[in-house]
Amino acid sequence: MNKDKFSIKNIPGWVVMLAVFGVLYLTGLHTEGIGQVQRLLLAAGIKNADVPEQLTAPDESSDMASGEMVGAGFQMVGLDGKTVSFESLRGKVVFMNIWATWCPPCVAEMPNIQSLYEKVGSDKIAFVMLSVDEAVMEKVKKFINKKGYTFPVYMPASQFPKEFYSNSIPTTFIISPEGKIVAKQEGMADYDTKEVQDFLQSIVNK
Repeated sequence: MNKDKFSIKNIPGWVVMLAVFGVLYLTGLHTEGIGQVQRLLLAAGIKNADVPEQLTAPDESSDMASGEMVGAGFQMVGLDGKTVSFESLRGKVVFMNIWATWCPPCVAEMPNIQSLYEKVGSDKIAFVMLSVDEAVMEKVKKFINKKGYTFPVYMPASQFPKEFYSNSIPTTFIISPEGKIVAKQEGMADYDTKEVQDFLQSIVNK
């Protein structure tokens, strides 16, 4: 009796895809793989960051109008182990991105944030890449070093401020020198655009 010979061509496509994703998941490469696909979407220009066309004056009844800085009292720790007070950044434009190593869209948008940092980084603009990984700092440090990123990376060292709560990560905030949130972007986006660069510079020079 003849038996059909086994052939990889006889394996259903869904089984192959399931096996591929299973290997990626078990090896920890699924985040990178999905991130690469999403990075291609960003490169296509279909998800540019939204920034206001112009700044608006703060509501007179708001805390910001009274002079209190958003995130007051929040403490962060850098990858060098030094604790930094968020309030110490007052007087600068703050570009803050909340991310995690396990988050594919976070991984996808990081290269364009690095590019933005290299183009606009100055003593008047502070970048805060805030990792919310529930892991030891060494994992975050290893990830950043592997990628060769040079923007400042921090982890929370105190209770997370309610002003920075979001329904998703990544989430990015742009904060004025007066300590007011002037732009917020939930989900991944391309920040390496002329619109974002001009917006940051407009806050610095206002």
